[in-house]
Amino acid sequence: MGEDGAVTSAPQRPDGPTPVTRLIATDLDGTLLRDDKSVSHRTVAALAAAEEAGIEVFFVTGRPARWMDVVSDHVQGHGLAICANGAAVVDLHADREFVQVRALPRATALTVVRTLRKAAPGTSFAVELTTGINYEPAYPPFFESPGATVATAEKLLNEETDDTAAPVLKLLAHHAELAPDEFLALARSAAGAYASITRSSPTALLEISGLGVSKASTLARCCAERGISPAEVVAFGDMPNDVEMLRWAGTSYAMGNAHPDVIAAASGRTVANNEDGVAVVIERILAERSAG
Repeated sequence: MGEDGAVTSAPQRPDGPTPVTRLIATDLDGTLLRDDKSVSHRTVAALAAAEEAGIEVFFVTGRPARWMDVVSDHVQGHGLAICANGAAVVDLHADREFVQVRALPRATALTVVRTLRKAAPGTSFAVELTTGINYEPAYPPFFESPGATVATAEKLLNEETDDTAAPVLKLLAHHAELAPDEFLALARSAAGAYASITRSSPTALLEISGLGVSKASTLARCCAERGISPAEVVAFGDMPNDVEMLRWAGTSYAMGNAHPDVIAAASGRTVANNEDGVAVVIERILAERSAG
C-alpha cells in the first residue's frame, strides 16, 4: 500500500492479463465489517454493484450460521455463505439452512482434546454444533448462550454417538496464558496430523475443523460447482484462518489491519476494514471493467 493509502495492485500473471473477475470471496470480521460490526453504506453499494455487474459474492467466515445476522440486511443476491471456516455452507435466503456440512468426527475431536490437554495444560474447550454451542466450565464467557450444555469436552463429545447426533462443525480451544500465535504453533505441532487448526481471534482462541477443511477447500468446491476457476476469484481477509483462501484465489488482498501471515500470503493489499478496504477494491474492479 502506498503512502497515500492507495490500494496496491495485484501482480499481473506472466501468461497474460488478469482474468475477468467472476466471484468475490470476503471474510467478515476485520475485513468486510467495521470494528463496530457494521457494514458501511459504501460497502453495501459496492457489493450491490458487483452483483449487478454479474459478479457473485460469497461471505466466507469463521462465524457459525447463527451469527450471520450482521449481514442479513445486505444479502441481496449473495445468498450463500461459507461458515465455520469451511465446515458449513448455508443459505442466507432460507433462514440459514445448511446446504453442505463438512463435520469434524467426534472421535477425532476427542483425540485433539486429549492431545492439547497434554501439550498445553490449562486449555479449555467449546464444541460448535449445527444446533448451537456447548462448552466447558472454564471456557471464557465470550457470549451469552443460555441453551448451552456446560460439561467437559470429553462428556460433550461422548454424549451422543449415534447417527442422529448433531454434527460437530468445529472445536474451539482457549488458553489464558499462551500468546495467540504461540498457541497456534504449539497446537499445529501437537495435533495438526488429526485436524485443521487455525485462529481468527485476537486472543489465544483456536478453531479446529476436520482435516482438510478450510475456507479455501470449501470455496474451491463451491467454485468448481459453478465452473469458476481460482484465477477468476478475488478474495479478501485479515487473519490466519484466511491464509489458505488468499493463496488459492487468483487475486487476493490483505486488509490494512491484517496479520503478518495474511500480508505475506496475499497478492495485494488494501486499506483497513474501517476504511472500507473491500469496497475500494470492488470499485476499482468495476471501474476497470467499464473502461475496458
